[in-house]
Amino acid sequence: MIAAYQPDLAPLGSLTLSALVACLPLVTIFVTLGALKWKAHYAGLTALGVALLIAILAYRMPVGYALNSAVLGGVFGLFPIMWIVFNAIVLYEVTVASGRFEDLRKVFDLISDDPRVQAIVIAFCFGGLMEALAGFGAPVAITGVMLMAVGFSALRAATVVLLANTAPVAFGAIGTPILTAGRLTHIDPQTIGAYVGHQTPIIAFFVPLFICFLTDGKRGVRQVFPVAVVTGAVFGITQWISATYISMELTDIISSLCGLAAIVIMLRFWRPQGRDEARASLQEAHEREMRELGATDPNEAAGTHSGGGGTATATKARQDTSPLTGGRIFMALFPYLLVIAVFSIAKLVPAINAALTGTDIKIPWPGLNGQVLTAAGTPNSSTVYTFTWLSSPGTILLICGLIVALAYKVSLGDWFKVFTFNAHKMRFAILTVATVLSLAYVMNLSGQTITIGYWIAGTGAAFAFLSPVLGWLGTAVTGSDTSANALFSTLQQTAAQQIGIDETLLVAANTSGGVVGKMISPQNLTIAATAVGLLGCESDIFRKVIWWSLGLLVVMCLLVGLQSTPVLSWMLP
Repeated sequence: MIAAYQPDLAPLGSLTLSALVACLPLVTIFVTLGALKWKAHYAGLTALGVALLIAILAYRMPVGYALNSAVLGGVFGLFPIMWIVFNAIVLYEVTVASGRFEDLRKVFDLISDDPRVQAIVIAFCFGGLMEALAGFGAPVAITGVMLMAVGFSALRAATVVLLANTAPVAFGAIGTPILTAGRLTHIDPQTIGAYVGHQTPIIAFFVPLFICFLTDGKRGVRQVFPVAVVTGAVFGITQWISATYISMELTDIISSLCGLAAIVIMLRFWRPQGRDEARASLQEAHEREMRELGATDPNEAAGTHSGGGGTATATKARQDTSPLTGGRIFMALFPYLLVIAVFSIAKLVPAINAALTGTDIKIPWPGLNGQVLTAAGTPNSSTVYTFTWLSSPGTILLICGLIVALAYKVSLGDWFKVFTFNAHKMRFAILTVATVLSLAYVMNLSGQTITIGYWIAGTGAAFAFLSPVLGWLGTAVTGSDTSANALFSTLQQTAAQQIGIDETLLVAANTSGGVVGKMISPQNLTIAATAVGLLGCESDIFRKVIWWSLGLLVVMCLLVGLQSTPVLSWMLP
């Protein structure tokens, strides 16, 4: 029997050298995606191979453990991660097959017919609400196709939703990242949430302005900045108030709804100029993408995405120029109102939440559980796989999709065609996400990730300025702020105690750093690419968002670093 494996923080003798070697899988995936423009599944497979070699040769992890770690990560990538994304997209495709696709576009026109405002409403406010309730990639998938419904080109839609999915991430899935950090560090999650609520609102304030810029350049910022500033300010202020005084778990729900209300109220008294120019710009971007990337026409989505089911109905819906009735408005919004209602009940009603999570099945992974230890010598909890067959957001989305199909009078046969068509269409996306999670598990269980963390933490007092980098790194690798906190929150706490600064500040910084790393995660890049029909073009999306991610990371590092000094310590609760 093979002895239990305990990772060595410095297997090559030097922590610095070991950390540089441990970084090679990340360098591989960023270079192959960003510089070499490889397809994401090839980049992921190559990086996984590099991680396995380092785990076996440098960290001396037994071959069986290394390969089994990759299998466990791949299973987690399939379920629950891709199960969530897949059912989010199937839900959308059912609306396409029903012929109500165009009505949704008209409903958003009722709020504002300006695509720059619509981008803020959909990607920032509605996306924030979806992040609050579901998380795990569902907001990116759902809002990406919704932006295409109102005329965005595929690449621009993917870029906007990835950037918008930042500030809400810290409090996503009813505060799961912060609850995880609190459980591991034994710091009150409400206290951690209050600290995070004094960091991420800075990001939230600027995101609507950035969305305007991505949608329509400098002209968009100049013409739409009043509503962008008001939305960002209301979202940020309510996020700060809710996280500090009301409820950490409800923070994103409150701030998203308040941000949306601010837009609706402001548009009663003010309208932006340049709507037609903005729409022309979006059309030009779409035509350019058609030539360069082979992207599909968002206005033809009803005929191309459903695999033939419901195409005639969708065409009829597009040609229907009659005014929207109250009934048509309700039915167009029904899928998303249903999702909000069902997730709210499932997550916020304690009895129902307990009943759902009570069905979870914990599976000690054969060959790993109890055999792979942490660097501290304790059993690694990541080797227990939780099969959330009923409580998973993916299963809840599946149920919602079936209800929507019934309400839209889509037959079970047509629903099954949509289901199987998308399973085939997403096969490479499923492979990519499974590969990326395999990479993450190999790096985590072999000790590569924690080596990098300890190396960064060894910078002494300067670590306060670098602490968000760990959250950014963890989220970039795993695609989850929750996983980043599981990896590094206790390390942040220990480092803070060693250098004599507020431990809650650095634990919160790990969460806040993670929110700006999610947009470059290969997992999320693949989700966005799949949702908008650009599978295989993840490298193009990556090059669009990497500089936003790095820029926001610098801002977060400066903010946290100064909060650890008298300069900005007054900001903390």
